[in-house]
Amino acid sequence: MTTGTDIRLGIDKAFSDFAKAVALLSDQVYASPQGEKWSAAQHLDHLIRATRPICQAFSLPGFVLRICFGKANRVSRSYDDMVARYTAKLSNGGRAGGRFVPPVKGLPARDAQVSAFLHLGKKLQQKAARCSEEKLDSYILPHPLLGKITLREMLFFTIYHTRHHQQLLPQT
Repeated sequence: MTTGTDIRLGIDKAFSDFAKAVALLSDQVYASPQGEKWSAAQHLDHLIRATRPICQAFSLPGFVLRICFGKANRVSRSYDDMVARYTAKLSNGGRAGGRFVPPVKGLPARDAQVSAFLHLGKKLQQKAARCSEEKLDSYILPHPLLGKITLREMLFFTIYHTRHHQQLLPQT
């Protein structure tokens, strides 16, 4: 996965696979926490909370990204390198915090959440499609665990992050 087109297809597949996995869960399994672990509803809410600011950032013009966050001083890492960095951070105790932690109760209905999630995925694909390969490698965004990463790396992260949370979903 190297080009913007590959990345957009990866986002589409990761988001649709996650939505399908959530749809297969019973209402009880969907809503129930798994011991100390999040419920499927909380995983879905977390992914929405994580993706929304990325979509917003991809709406900004390059000069705003440069002023707010700077420009890359290195080449973008590969998908595999990003996954390795992220899993290492998780292994060292990295966890979601602050606004990225879903509430325990009061989550919207599953259909509304899945629809919002899939809409964000499509929106991110559209916004990424407007970025040149150069822009994907030139501008950076802050990530709570990974520090400053390029736009391309943020898209790689989003794909892996979605897959990671799918693997954490309870089994039916």
